[in-house]
Amino acid sequence: MTARVLVVDDILSNVKLLEAKLAAEYFEVLTAGSGEQALTRVAAELPDIVLLDVMMPGMDGFEVCRRIKANPRIAHIPIIMVTALDQPSDRVMGLDAGADDFLTKPVDDFALFARVKSLVRLKMMTDELRMREETGQSMGLADAAETMVDPDPSGRILIVEDRPESVAWFRGGLEQKNKLVDVSTFDEALVRARGGDFDLIVVSLGIRNFDGLRLCSHLRSLPEVRNSPILVLVSEGESRKLIQALDMGVNDYLMRPVDRNELLARVRTQLRKKRYSDKLRHNVQLSLEMAITDPLTGLHNRRYMASHLDTLMKSASPAKPISFLILDIDYFKAVNDTHGHDVGDEVLREFANRIAANVRGIDLACRHGGEEFVVVMPDTDSGFAFAVAERLRQSIESTPIKISRAPNSLNITVSIGIASSAGAPDVPDQLLRRADQALYRAKREGRNRVIAEAA
Repeated sequence: MTARVLVVDDILSNVKLLEAKLAAEYFEVLTAGSGEQALTRVAAELPDIVLLDVMMPGMDGFEVCRRIKANPRIAHIPIIMVTALDQPSDRVMGLDAGADDFLTKPVDDFALFARVKSLVRLKMMTDELRMREETGQSMGLADAAETMVDPDPSGRILIVEDRPESVAWFRGGLEQKNKLVDVSTFDEALVRARGGDFDLIVVSLGIRNFDGLRLCSHLRSLPEVRNSPILVLVSEGESRKLIQALDMGVNDYLMRPVDRNELLARVRTQLRKKRYSDKLRHNVQLSLEMAITDPLTGLHNRRYMASHLDTLMKSASPAKPISFLILDIDYFKAVNDTHGHDVGDEVLREFANRIAANVRGIDLACRHGGEEFVVVMPDTDSGFAFAVAERLRQSIESTPIKISRAPNSLNITVSIGIASSAGAPDVPDQLLRRADQALYRAKREGRNRVIAEAA
């Protein structure tokens, strides 16, 4: 894995040493000699990760970290503080400032590179979501997700540990703000994880009844747990286990003996990131739905219909025909002119509801534009399509549509044209054109009727 790493340290020899080690691992290395220069380079270069010293003249690393995390454009960039500071309070201060990890010198190179690769891999997943979200924003389909600024997030946490005293310790530290579930067996952990919708899973790699690493591997393979962060507990000297855990996709770790404040800080960090990634995914899903959905009626739009019909037509045959209905509300312009466009919108929404209620689950109902709607009916011959269309026409004619002001209801009718696929040579454009011609005949012959294309 390659990545762009920004090394920030005011001591040139430290910078050169890290630069040489990272370059040997095929990372692209950027450097900065002060806090101010680091902020400038992060904003201009957008590195994949920042290795940040704390003790620098002028602006220290804590302040640099806080400023990066306060900027929505760059807040998602992971930061590892690499420093000579070695007190638990220093680690907590760094994590609270927004750092993803806090490593004390001298740092084991293998552990450092494993952590860098792990954080870069997680960032790439976030970058993909951010790019999709930005596309949705450019189309006006979604607002930007908030940055990771929630000062005190809470969530559902699964604790996997078989030592009662450790479970009690976790509950004492986390239960006040979070909902905790604890399990002690491999199978129960998998069952709970699949159905629990957890915001964080904490796994003790020192668990006695089974291999904690194997559990982490299984958890990462489950679709239901793919987006849940995993935090592991490792003991001093278990660097091999830690590196394996990071390689398989674990998000963070704690070294025993665990400082309670560090536990809280790392849990807050993971919950904050989970909230942010959930919001990104929500925005991406919203953008996708809005891109293929008509906002007024909730039906699919013309763009989606065209793609869906094209896919169906490729597999159509005389034995598996496709029928296509075009429906047009009769004299709809008079509704808008007499009662206003807001009432016209009410009519369109109720008309869409009537269509959805009268077609099958496999059929696709769409708003084609204006007062024109379509229904795509796979595996349906023209006779059955005609029966459905006639039932729908009668439903529209016989039941007035309620509106929000006088006269409180309107009687409307609909004209419907039908065409069915003719086999392999047929293409969507021809099917649409034939249905449109049938609709034109229905209008010409007096409206409020169903006309199928001529055989």
